[in-house]
Amino acid sequence: MLLSYLELCELIEQGVIKGVEEHEVQAASIDLKLGAGFKVEASNVSSHIVDLSERQSIAFYEAQGAVILAPQEFVLAHTEATFNLPLDISAAFCLKSSMARNGLEHLNACWADAGWNGSTLTMELKNMTRFHTLMLRAGMYIGQMKFFRHVAVPEEFSYRVRGRYNGDASVSAIKP
Repeated sequence: MLLSYLELCELIEQGVIKGVEEHEVQAASIDLKLGAGFKVEASNVSSHIVDLSERQSIAFYEAQGAVILAPQEFVLAHTEATFNLPLDISAAFCLKSSMARNGLEHLNACWADAGWNGSTLTMELKNMTRFHTLMLRAGMYIGQMKFFRHVAVPEEFSYRVRGRYNGDASVSAIKP
């Protein structure tokens, strides 16, 4: 069941979602802002082969506060908000339509399983334009999170136990 305004306000009061304000709660989602950390794909790598079956990571450089994305450039960013999902709530991230209308794309790794905790959300963003450079700044609204209540997941099967990205307070690349 998709959670609505009053239920979302309760989650904030309970500390399930930290770093958001009441005016950021919408009818069935919570608006999210960009955090200060970015990992930008390094452009000085020649023919670097990344073996995805080995959970290798592409090369990044770090940026703080703002980043300028040239056409087709890729960046990892994170939310200001921190999440502590209980065992009966999962969530999905959606990019704001105003971002998409300017050519920014979120690469769809957007699901947060029950039990994910102590973490900001890392987003995979790409400038899809051919001719325009896009600027991303910490604190700007980037998207919204929708929350779903379901039957509680047994602790041993939850993201709290099985997940790799719990406790990530900033932007996070792939973990081996």
